[in-house]
This record gives sequence, structure tokens and C-alpha cells, in this order.
Amino acid sequence: MNLTKKHILAFFKQQEGAIHFDVLLRAVGGRHVKRELKNMLEDMNEDGDVVRLKGNSYSLPEKIKTTRGRISVHRDGYGFVTPDGGGEDIFIPSKFLKGAMHGDLVEASSSPSRMGGNKLDGRVLAVIERATSRIVGRYEETKRGAIVIPDDQRLNLVVAIPSKGHGLAQDGHQVVAELTSYPVGGRPAEGKITEVLGWPDDPEVEVQSVIRRFDLPHVFGPDVLAEAEKITDTVSSGDLKGRIDLRSMPTVTIDGETARDFDDAVSLRRDGEHFRLWVSIADVSNYVTKDSPLDQEAYLRGTSVYFPDRCIPMLPERLSNGICSLNPHVDRLTMTAEMLFDRNGTMLESSFYSSVIQSAARLTYTIVKQIIVDDDREVADKYRPVAPMLLDMKELALILMAMRKKRGSIDFDLPEPEIIIGLTGETEGIVRAERNLAHQLIEEFMLAANEAVARYITSRDIPFLYRVHENPDPAKLQTFQEFVFGFGYEFKLVDEKVKPTELQRLLAQADGRPEERMINYSLLRCMKQARYAADNVGHFGLASDCYCHFTSPIRRYPDLVVHRILKAALALTAEKKPAGTRASRQLAIATERLGEIAEHTSKRERVAMEAERDVVEMKKLQYMQQHVGEEFDGYITGVTAFGFFVELKELFVEGLVHISTLTDDLYNHAEKQHSLIGRRTGKVFRIGDEARITVASVSPATRRIEFLLATHTAQSPGSQTGRTRAGSEEYPRIPLRGKRLTGLKPRGDVHNQDGTRSTGDRPGKGKSGPRKER
Repeated sequence: MNLTKKHILAFFKQQEGAIHFDVLLRAVGGRHVKRELKNMLEDMNEDGDVVRLKGNSYSLPEKIKTTRGRISVHRDGYGFVTPDGGGEDIFIPSKFLKGAMHGDLVEASSSPSRMGGNKLDGRVLAVIERATSRIVGRYEETKRGAIVIPDDQRLNLVVAIPSKGHGLAQDGHQVVAELTSYPVGGRPAEGKITEVLGWPDDPEVEVQSVIRRFDLPHVFGPDVLAEAEKITDTVSSGDLKGRIDLRSMPTVTIDGETARDFDDAVSLRRDGEHFRLWVSIADVSNYVTKDSPLDQEAYLRGTSVYFPDRCIPMLPERLSNGICSLNPHVDRLTMTAEMLFDRNGTMLESSFYSSVIQSAARLTYTIVKQIIVDDDREVADKYRPVAPMLLDMKELALILMAMRKKRGSIDFDLPEPEIIIGLTGETEGIVRAERNLAHQLIEEFMLAANEAVARYITSRDIPFLYRVHENPDPAKLQTFQEFVFGFGYEFKLVDEKVKPTELQRLLAQADGRPEERMINYSLLRCMKQARYAADNVGHFGLASDCYCHFTSPIRRYPDLVVHRILKAALALTAEKKPAGTRASRQLAIATERLGEIAEHTSKRERVAMEAERDVVEMKKLQYMQQHVGEEFDGYITGVTAFGFFVELKELFVEGLVHISTLTDDLYNHAEKQHSLIGRRTGKVFRIGDEARITVASVSPATRRIEFLLATHTAQSPGSQTGRTRAGSEEYPRIPLRGKRLTGLKPRGDVHNQDGTRSTGDRPGKGKSGPRKER
């Protein structure tokens, strides 16, 4: 056989399956053409004509089973392909990425992993669709030419910038570069500078970089602003037609001190032994009509995005802080959920209607806490018209909390940080964000309203946009079950599923014990992410069989969709006429494309959370740069083969204690026990253990914080409980100079009560970030 591409392809077509290199070599003439054959096969592999497989074998692409999916690339180079049709992720070593970048849609081969179990290894065969067309990063001029180093280290490349493509960029500038070619066959990616953001140490440039990197829409177009300007900033008498007038009721808003958009207000009255609760939500759908420029922009954004020092709103401020915001002492149009509860928290009845309210007071969580928790008489006297109602609200909230707990709702309630930003934009401090009974009161009322609306629409067999949260991943649950068994805890799995009550019972048993924090973190990693869906599969985290988002239409597009469906459903019920009426047509329009909307808004929520988390992490790094060499107390929150991660108490900052700095012993990684175990001493470092560390180094460019262990207190039963000190025989101090400490914590996302990932900011409203399930 001649050594040509044509003849090699013909030979492949004659064979049944993969062909080993040695077989090909014999077919083309033997060892004297080995190098030539190898080079030709590599070229054909790069061109996609053949596929290189394990064991130095090759095959035609159409003869092997492939999987299509999105690839997530780790900053250390390897990646995982998540199949489009579901199933086990495929591990891709860095040398088999074939130029694929983070987020790309790829075609990959797969085979059982040497690690055993259900794990799969594979390689990228082809890039189907690129996810990245531009990058944000640092522009550098080197001896070999200009380059851009991406901020997102998952891209794992540098972009070459030709001499005509750098524009006005200067060495060290933060820039946006458009990719003109992708990395193929060893050639680097190339691009051109399209925007110079400024110097990277400027706080404004830092935020603008995140906005560009996550492609967050942040400027409203002329058509959107023009439509917003046409909307009146007051409620007219004509707007009140067909609405229930609730203006005489003592309705209040309860939000954070810095909040400016108030989309929910509450009122309560005792009905004998029962509680009648009104939850009134801004009627955004009255001003934002379907498919209008405002609506299209809101859909594109999907959600408001909250950074420590600003908000990127879903709607223009004329609406979000103006006519749609339930500001005090002015008329506002609302959609109201009126609910009657008994003393067990059972909802006896509910009704929904368009309304008009006038908020009697703009209360803060601090004020409400002073009245209902601290019993501050001075503050109560200042708010005398509503103070008795707030005390009744407290009573109902406690009843609803007990009811939710009884049915199995899971609330980790882990502390979260609040970033303190100075006037210049620099991070001045990190404090524990307060969450008290005032926050829980509002959360309970919003949860009740969301659930009531979902049940009302579902009972009428109307298509709907649900908020769903599936049962935890079975494999992760089994691993977690083995992990907690070592601490004397058990929970039941039935058909690889667990009831929320089982996990709630487990958390209650661990409450106040040394391993509590460890068990909370480990359970969080089992949880899936809550999402929007047109099909109702229930909400595991809330132990609810029917749930939606209704209470925040100013900042969440799904809530706006729910309002439109609810309005149309109420109108259809009022008409009491067959199909073909105006109300039925409105309902048909309101329920269009629900699956598409669910997928898009879930994606936008994830992007917003990633951007929020990125900014918070960046601010933490800036703060810790001021504290290199200082000691802090913390907890071990993650254990890997290369060390363990410690989260600092009160600061919520995480860093790595690299295994190379633990010089007293050689340590083995016990993955299922989330531990490092000393071979000689038997010493154990496990999730939840207390640790005092020294901040060794902080690198904002690589997003890494390195710690040195000072002392360690084992918290797990059966392990050492005494403290050991760095610099002692167990932990002799080692010099940092010349020592390279690396590693990334490979842990799952941290989730809030609803399964959504924690952003690091306090869930709530305003500048603190709305990521709690309410």
C-alpha cells in the first residue's frame, strides 16, 4: 500500500473497527516509514479525517461511538464533557482537548476509566461550536510580541496580538480582545484589541472587566429608554379600574438599608384564631407588555445582577426604582395574594387579584428586629401604627417556619459575607451578613405566596413556569451516606432517593456538634441546582410539590411571566365563557414558549451568580493582600490530594494549605472520608476541623490564596483533638522563598436553601444580592 492519505483512508474503510499503529505500519511497508506514517496520521487526526484512540490505535470518526456536549475546562488544563442527553461526565486529559476551549460544544469519544466505577475517560474529536468569541484580560508586550492573558483561567491559553491589532493598548492595560483565529495544531489563538478598559488596579475597571467577561447587558438601548420615558410616574384614577383598593390597610415594605427597589409589601390581620396575610407584589406586567422593547430587554437580561457596590437592573431605573417600586406614601399598582392560615400554619384559603396599595412605612430589617426581637420600646413607639401588626407577623412567621420544618424543608442557614466598599471602591472590610428573624419573616411570607400561586394555576391545568429542584445526585448521596456513617449518623435511601425529612433530621442531629459545619458543607455538595421548568417535578429543598417565583418581577423575568399567566387565568375565570374569548387568547399568549423561557432564564441566573461570585472573590483577594503574614482562625472546607482548603471564620475567605508544607509526615488522600491521613502518625485532616493559619501569599492575577498551617484541632470522633503548633516538632516552619504553592479546590457549588448556588453575598434584595428562594 502506498503511503498517501487516499490509500490510508481506503485501508481504514476496509476494516471493521479501530486499527493499531503497528498494523498500519506493516501495511504501508514497515519500520523504515514509521516517522512518515506517524506524522501523516497526526495531520489526519488534526484535520478530523481519523481519530486517535487509546492504545495507539486509530479509527474513522464515523466508526466510533461519540458523545456531544459542552466542555468545562479546569484552569490546570483538563476538562469534563457534560453529555447533551445526560449521563456520566467524560474526563478529558489536557493533551486530548484538541484545541477545545471552556464552554465549547464538542464531539468526544469515551471509554471506561481506569479509576473504575461509572467514570469515563475520553478525548475531544471535534469542536462543533465555539462558546468564546472575545476575551477580557491583561495586555502584555513581550520580546516575542504582544499577547493578552485571559482573566478566565479556564480558557487556558494566551492570545497573540499582531502589530496592527493592539490599537491604543499599553503594556499592562486591561483590554477586550476579539478572537480572529482559534488555537489549532499547536498554533496559538490570535486576536485584535477592540476595547481598552484601563489599568487593572482601578476598582471601576475591575467591575467593567467582569461585565465584559460574562457578557452582561448593562446599557439600555434608545428604544428601551424611550418606552420607559413614556410611562407615567404616578398612578391615575383610570389605572384603578377593576382593582381592589387596599390603600386603607397598614401595608409595609421590609428590606435592607440600601435597597432602592421595593417589589413586595405585606399586611396582616387576625381573624379570630386565624391569620389573614396579604402579600402585594409590584404589578410590573401592567407597564411591561409582552414583546415590547422593555420586555425583550428584560428577557435578554433575565435577572438583575448584584455586585457589592452596584446593581445592573433588569429594568430601567425609571421603572425599577420609580413607578414599579412600592415606595411609601404613594399609590402603587400591585398583584395581591390574600391567604388565611390557621395556628398550625395550614393555608385554609387563598385568593388573588389586581390591587392598589399605599405603603404606610418603608421598614428595614434592622427596625423590624428592634421591634419584634429586641423589644425596643422607643422604636416601637416611633412606628406605633404598625408595631402591633409586626408582632402578629412574628407569630405567624414562627408558625410557618415550624410547619415547613415539619414537612422536611431544608435550611442550611450557613453564614455569608458582606463586603464593605469604601468611597474609592476599595474593599475596606468583610463582615458576617446578618440574618435575623426579620429576614426570616419576609422569607416565610414570600415562600407562602409563591407556593399559593403555583398551586392555584396548577389546579386549573394551565401551562405554567415552575421553580423546580430535583432530588440530589444518587452517586453523591451514597458517598455522603458513607461519609456521615463514620460519625455515627444514618439516613435512609429508597430507590437511590432520599426524603427531605431524612436530611433535615440529620442536620438537626449534627446541630451544635463539632462536625456540624463539615456535614453541612458535605451535604451541600450533593445538592443539584434549582432551575425554571415548564414541567413540575417539585422542589426538593423546600419539600414542596408545587412551587414558582411570583414575588420579584422587578428583578426576575420568570416572576413577570408568572404574573401574566396569573392575570390571564383570573380573567378567564371571571369571564366564565368557553374558549375563543379575549381572556383565553391572553392566556394562550402568556403561556407561549415556556420551555424556552425556562431554559434561557435558568442560564441567565447561572451567569449572574457566576459574575456576582467572581466580583466577591476579587474583593476578598484585595482585602487579604493587606493581611499577608497575619494569622487567622478557620475551618477546613475541602480536602484534595494536594492539600486542604481553609475558610477563615468571620471573613469567609478561602485558601489552600498545600500538602508540601505539611512536613511532619507523608499524607494519603482518603476521598470518601474527605480526609488526608498521615502514613506514619495516622494524623487526620478532615472537613470541619478547626485550623489556625498564616496568610503566606495572595495573587489576584491567579485568584489564589496560599496558607501555612499554624495549629490544627481535629474535630472528628476518634481522631486527635489536641492542638499542634507550626514551628514545633510536628510542624516545623519552612521558608517560603522559592517555594511554589499551587492547587485549586475541586469542589461542587455551594447552594442556598432553594438549591441555587451561593454568591457569597447575603441573599435578599438591594445591593446584597437576591439569591435566596423567595
